[in-house]
Amino acid sequence: MVGDRTPGNPYDVHYFFQDVWAARRVAEIRPALHVDVGSRVDYVGFLTAITEVVFVDIRTLDVGIEGLASVEGDVLALPFDDRSLESVSFLHVDEHIGLGRYGDPLNPNGTVEAAGELQRVIAGQGHLLFSLPVGRPRTCFNAHRIHDPREIPKLFAELELVEFAGVDDSGRFARHRQPAELASATYACGMYMFRRPG
Repeated sequence: MVGDRTPGNPYDVHYFFQDVWAARRVAEIRPALHVDVGSRVDYVGFLTAITEVVFVDIRTLDVGIEGLASVEGDVLALPFDDRSLESVSFLHVDEHIGLGRYGDPLNPNGTVEAAGELQRVIAGQGHLLFSLPVGRPRTCFNAHRIHDPREIPKLFAELELVEFAGVDDSGRFARHRQPAELASATYACGMYMFRRPG
């Protein structure tokens, strides 16, 4: 098509790097089953090359591919027993919970309550992959929240932080960052790998 001669392939730096980062962590863990809650459907589909996947979302995903089950559910009331899941991801979703953007009820504690519910279902030695916009804290009307990256581990007091990675305001991705590196960002992406001891 005329006009498609761009000098490179455009991509969203948050979603591209978080999806690659998270998929590689799942490949390292090699769980028998991975549960994703509300992340990008492309990422969820690609994970089926690694393991069986259950995708939980307020809207079902009817794609009929091998190794992928879709469950209608809400992150504030996950349909799993306490400490029952070996591997869970929740990528670039928590910043929206409770703002009503996707038809959910208004809830100023949405981010905190979702984190508590995710923590509840992580089994002993299980992992949680979690990402959201980080930087100077604020709420952008009808869009998302941005959190201080140093505060996120406090939401998961029962879990230990294994790794922090992120994309800064310039679009540069790096693993093994310190959360403080992105604390003054405008709109960075923080990626957290947590594990439950025991």
